[in-house]
Amino acid sequence: MLEKKNFYINGSWVAPKIPNDIEVINPATEKSCAVISLASKEDVNDAVLSAKEAFKTWGFSTKEDRVALLETFYTLYKKRWNDITDAIIQEMGAPKDFASKLQTGTGASHTKSFIKYLKEFEFERPLGDHAKDQRILYEPKGVCALITPWNWPMNQVCLKVIPALAAGCTMVLKPSELAPLSAIILAELIDEAKFPNGVFNLVNGDGATTGDALTSHPDVNMISFTGSTRAGALISQNAAKDFKRVSLELGGKGANIVFKDADPEAIERGALRCFRNSGQSCNAPTRMLVEKSLYSEAIERLKKFANEFKVDDPNKEGDHIGPVISENQFNKIQSLIKKGIDEGANLVAGGPGKPEGLKDGYYVKPTVFADVNNSMEIARTEIFGPVLSVIPFETEEEAIKIANDTDYGLTNYIQTQDNKKVQRVARKLRSGMVDVNGAGIAVDAPFGGYKHSGIGREAGKEGLTEFLEVKSVGGWN
Repeated sequence: MLEKKNFYINGSWVAPKIPNDIEVINPATEKSCAVISLASKEDVNDAVLSAKEAFKTWGFSTKEDRVALLETFYTLYKKRWNDITDAIIQEMGAPKDFASKLQTGTGASHTKSFIKYLKEFEFERPLGDHAKDQRILYEPKGVCALITPWNWPMNQVCLKVIPALAAGCTMVLKPSELAPLSAIILAELIDEAKFPNGVFNLVNGDGATTGDALTSHPDVNMISFTGSTRAGALISQNAAKDFKRVSLELGGKGANIVFKDADPEAIERGALRCFRNSGQSCNAPTRMLVEKSLYSEAIERLKKFANEFKVDDPNKEGDHIGPVISENQFNKIQSLIKKGIDEGANLVAGGPGKPEGLKDGYYVKPTVFADVNNSMEIARTEIFGPVLSVIPFETEEEAIKIANDTDYGLTNYIQTQDNKKVQRVARKLRSGMVDVNGAGIAVDAPFGGYKHSGIGREAGKEGLTEFLEVKSVGGWN
């Protein structure tokens, strides 16, 4: 079993001031795969003060120096690809091929993208020809608290750490205590790349103690958080006390609108996108809205697809899904599946219990409910498991109304061959992203949502500017 009890503070691996060990559970075996320690308020204070001191120089470092260090980091990241992949398999149960290509792969893609945008970014520019003595400066926000989730561990870490470094910020990263192992490798890479001491710090911990100490610390200037909407609200309250800048990437309950002229793969593609990563993605299309003339056919196709969908050991190669992250998450999903049955939704595939032949591990059957209405809890709650709710609609206007009838607004999906309809519907959907006909969202496209899905954007140029303040200077000659 791995022992990863130390924290990375001020360029060194240091023991916690107050030992508070917990086990990291492999969700495929339900057994411990590592031991970490949870940081106390004193550990957090050390990390924040280290970042604060480092900002005095890193905040004024040159763009060229930051580019060089990030390029070194990127080279080292690729060398540790397999180690990162293995860590993600163990900590959160992502299957081997998926973990390598997408979980580890997105971390690399975001790093490469941010280096490109950093090279292009103008940190100083004139306001315009009409005001030649007016200068606009973009400056780092300061000490950042970065709090990341377990479902896309390296993707989310790189969406925060890399642009923060690129902007000239210093930081304290707190990864999820459920899946901290890949983030610890990232800290090792930061150390090997020789970023200045204190620029990047890592503490492990929970939300109640470590997260609270970090987000309420008076020397933290910005909080970037990805996780539940409930936790995002609590963090916002902490931030409001001293006007910390806040970026929140929260939950979703995406609608996938399938019109009768959708392409032949749209139904199965939508189900795959819902089930992928064992349904543990905030941008998953978990509500499939199907035009009535296609509805009966769609249900039969979904039934067949879900019943044949593979669930298996994440250490195996293949296109199957693995377990969900924890016993608590498994129990939550099971209770919501039961709730769907009790509410009168038509269970056409999957359902309660584990898939056949998988006794150990937090495995969930790919589940499809038909005849769902948008007032049911399974249509309104972010289940975060491989559970799809199918809702019929008659008109374009009705589909838009159902899609927007949610507290969330992260990603919606449209399936139609009518380009005018695509543009018409996309404009009316209240979400930060719209995916059309499986095109996907580009790695550098702004990622984020409306309403309860959060504040701010990640990835690409917008992801970099999240970590920058804007200063206007008059009389610059």
